[in-house]
Amino acid sequence: MPEGPEIRRAADCVHRQLAGRRLDDAWFAFPELAGQAASLVGRRVTAVDSWGKALLIRFDDGRVLYSHNQLYGVWKLHAADREPDTNRSLRVRLVTQGRAASLYSASDVSLWDEGRIGDHPFLSRLGPDLLTHGVTVGQARARLLEPRFRRRGLGGLLLDQSLFAGIGNYLRAEILFFAGLHFKVRAGDLEEGALTRLAACILAVTRQAYEQAGVTNRADWAAADRTLGATRRRWRFAVFEREGLPCHACGTAIERVRVASRRLYLCPCCQPAG
Repeated sequence: MPEGPEIRRAADCVHRQLAGRRLDDAWFAFPELAGQAASLVGRRVTAVDSWGKALLIRFDDGRVLYSHNQLYGVWKLHAADREPDTNRSLRVRLVTQGRAASLYSASDVSLWDEGRIGDHPFLSRLGPDLLTHGVTVGQARARLLEPRFRRRGLGGLLLDQSLFAGIGNYLRAEILFFAGLHFKVRAGDLEEGALTRLAACILAVTRQAYEQAGVTNRADWAAADRTLGATRRRWRFAVFEREGLPCHACGTAIERVRVASRRLYLCPCCQPAG
């Protein structure tokens, strides 16, 4: 499933397609939304952003269209007079100045007033989005030390969307590796330097994944792997999905374990348990 950086990149694409323009047409497959489609015609799209794995389209009248792709949903951008080549089921279509953004296969779509979007049943459970809400290293440090988070092992905690929205399985493994921390370590037990390093890695790894289309590896390590003929799936990560391969930093074989019912990859030397 896509993680926060992938959803934010999708939001950026929809933003470029629609933002700053007024809708010429709107269509919804859902009966509860179909009656509101006409009221969106003529409204200007002010921004498209994301919160965790949800995509938010904002209009100039203060309304926000919420959508969550879940497992199979996908936005397709196309000319308004040309249907995308797909067998998926159309759920939403927004048209402006000959351009269209169409959402296929998603089932979680709703329209909200801006002032109430935080009350959405899904969004209300999320922590701040690392790419949208301007989280600083200091704020990330403070959040990790909140009573509800500080005594939990990092391997499970980082997947908790109430901590930070958008961190999924590959980001968790890469963050812990670059922070040099074992998955059993608790934020409340970290010394000040290690805590700051963790907070900085949470932000930096997520930002890099967003800016480099899912690549979290160091540039020199990735280049070395490519020289050896590695596929993108292998060279894009430092540890994720590299079980049995040598750690880029120390040469120790990368291990795979299960933590919080998800696979986690780590270097036992660079991320010692004790």
